[in-house]
Amino acid sequence: MTGEVGTGKTLLVRCLLELLNRKNVAYAYVFNSILSPMEFLQYVAGDLGLPTAGKNKSELLLDLSSFLIARHQQKLTTVLVVDEAHHLPVEVLEEVRLLTNLETAEEKLLQILLVGQPELDLKMDSVELRQLKQRIALRSQLEPLTLEETQGYIHRRLQLAAAEGHNQDLFPLETISSIYRHSRGIPRLINTVCENALITSFARQAHSITPDVIEEVAVDFRLGVVHRVQSNPAPGRNGQLQPAAQPPQDNGEVWQAVKTLLQLHDYLQSARTRDERDEEETPFVVSRGNQKI
Repeated sequence: MTGEVGTGKTLLVRCLLELLNRKNVAYAYVFNSILSPMEFLQYVAGDLGLPTAGKNKSELLLDLSSFLIARHQQKLTTVLVVDEAHHLPVEVLEEVRLLTNLETAEEKLLQILLVGQPELDLKMDSVELRQLKQRIALRSQLEPLTLEETQGYIHRRLQLAAAEGHNQDLFPLETISSIYRHSRGIPRLINTVCENALITSFARQAHSITPDVIEEVAVDFRLGVVHRVQSNPAPGRNGQLQPAAQPPQDNGEVWQAVKTLLQLHDYLQSARTRDERDEEETPFVVSRGNQKI
């Protein structure tokens, strides 16, 4: 299952885990995916209640296999849920693939759910993970809400807050349109914008939230500001840090101007270095009349 940030992936996972608890389904829930292959196996085994102290990888796999077979013989299901799976290294995803080999002649012994951002789909399309990709039985993608769904979502939240009957008064249609435009239909952002708009309107003793309040909240939370973070820029000539190789697509002219200035700076630095070296190699000459000292 994949979805953009804030679309409700973790919320759905929590609902699933609550359902599994009620159905007596054993599960391991990995919520921190920044693990080595060995740490990953230890975490999975430990969350299933298996002892892990002092055991190597082979022993962990044997214990895990015996545990799954025993549950299968009792007609019980076992599930592995991995949240934030887009952070999993390729080596750990390969361990996940190998866990899918735990099966009988009729069915799998372990059901696996990978949950992550759209980067997980991109990672699955890599050559290294083509075997794991072929074993995916079901794909699901959480999309942002539409304008109509955003309106229904806000009205439902107001209903749960005992404000039913005042939906149109609190959030007129033009206000909801502004909320949708700034949140892009992402539930987490809808919650943030609506909550702060209610607080702002309460402070102003207003009985209705107007679009200008939404605009103010959006500016405060910088909802329209997105920057690319460039990490570990490579050093250029003379130890100068150069910008990353890929410029922002919407600032091509600015990027070209920056590159030109950097090249000019490097050229002047090189010329200055050459001049200083020439001065050190040339003797200092002072003329007095026809004599040179």
